[in-house]
Amino acid sequence: MNEFLLERSTPEQQGVKSGSILSFLQAVEQCRSKDMGQDFHSFMMLRHGYVIAEGWWGPYQKEIPHILFSLSKSFTSTAIGFAVSEGLLSVEDLVVSYFKEEYPNPSGNWNKMRIKHLLNMSTGHVEDTTDFFFKREDGNWVKAFLEVPVEKEPGTHFLYNTGATYMLSVILQRVTGQKLIDYLRTRLFEPLGIEKPVWEECPMGYNTGGFGLSVRTEDIAKFGQLYLNQGIWNGKQLLPKAWIEEATTSHISNGDNPESDWNQGYGYQFWRCRHDIYRGDGAFGQFCIVMPKEDVVIAITGGMKDMQLPLNLVFEHLLPGITNETLTEGSDTTTLKEKLNSLQVMLPDGMKQSEIIPKINGRCFPLRDNMYQFETITFQFETDKILLKILSKGKEQELEIGIGYWTKGFMENDRGKIPVMLTGIWQENTKLSLSCRYIETPFADQMIVSFQNDQIQIAMKENVGFSEPTWNEVLGI
Repeated sequence: MNEFLLERSTPEQQGVKSGSILSFLQAVEQCRSKDMGQDFHSFMMLRHGYVIAEGWWGPYQKEIPHILFSLSKSFTSTAIGFAVSEGLLSVEDLVVSYFKEEYPNPSGNWNKMRIKHLLNMSTGHVEDTTDFFFKREDGNWVKAFLEVPVEKEPGTHFLYNTGATYMLSVILQRVTGQKLIDYLRTRLFEPLGIEKPVWEECPMGYNTGGFGLSVRTEDIAKFGQLYLNQGIWNGKQLLPKAWIEEATTSHISNGDNPESDWNQGYGYQFWRCRHDIYRGDGAFGQFCIVMPKEDVVIAITGGMKDMQLPLNLVFEHLLPGITNETLTEGSDTTTLKEKLNSLQVMLPDGMKQSEIIPKINGRCFPLRDNMYQFETITFQFETDKILLKILSKGKEQELEIGIGYWTKGFMENDRGKIPVMLTGIWQENTKLSLSCRYIETPFADQMIVSFQNDQIQIAMKENVGFSEPTWNEVLGI
């Protein structure tokens, strides 16, 4: 047996009804919107340490990493747990004790803020300090954090504050001399077989901590299983059981709505959920859900506007199907396997050909000034694909787009080449729909190109964003 590979089993062998998982997947299909705003990208369910269901909605694939956004926070908390177990620091340490150079004479509530307050989001701030990071021209995120007033006494007020997690990363690097990702490499990533993790860095060279980690879905599942196992992996105690319990216990109230899974209490970078469940999560649908009583771990990635919805589906459909006995496999077992192997994101409906192709084939359309900085766009049509050429900032980029199927490519920006999957279809004779999925992220773009009277008009929209996505127009000259 490969020590890094999770073992596979069937739902029934591990006491879970395949019908409940099918019901979950059917509910997912019903909730996904045609504007790509509620998409699941992957799903894995583990019971008793076995993978009993796994699927990727094509074109997303098992081996492709996915950025985790704030699910990264739970990994940062884990790193602090290792450091505490090694005697390198304590959750009772004062935060300012690690920043004497930047803040030599702290006063007021700053003298009360401890590492545990960074962990449980009770720093005493009344606004997320991260907002100030990106406004700082010198790129010094540490000073940006230290300059935000601490208006409330630490430990008394919950505020989701990504800057607090970043400071944990900084403290860890200052204590260990290693970046967060390197410190976790030998303690977490390598023992669990998590290959090639990538973590973004701030301008000062610290891992961002509260976001920016990219791993595969199975890596998320392994991480959850480590916590479910009380820190044990392959018979070895990697992380102390006491830390697991401390990190996943509620340390502060974060609301009083009994139906909201953002109001059930907060631990050390873990959310408490209904049904005595806990989770790490990240923006737009990245989840690591741990069910201790049921001995279940669920990993999900996606591009979703509503993050309460997937939790509701898990609790409504999956939770009731978990039993304490071995079940008999039946037709649902086979149907589930077939369903999981055939998952696909929604493709636009339409036609593969249009009467106007001869008129526009190979034509270069100049564009007016626009927010995307597109200067010209050219369409070259072949039998089953489109070669799209876009001139932007004086540089031409060529993309191959499958008509009715996905093709792989790369979009270039200031950060380099970004992997994408592309497809297109004619909605009408004069209207071409193009979809671009940034395959390692939650994000996707939809482009509607209209050809009228030798003119071109383009409408573009993202699937999800930190503000409500809207259609933006690009006009031809």
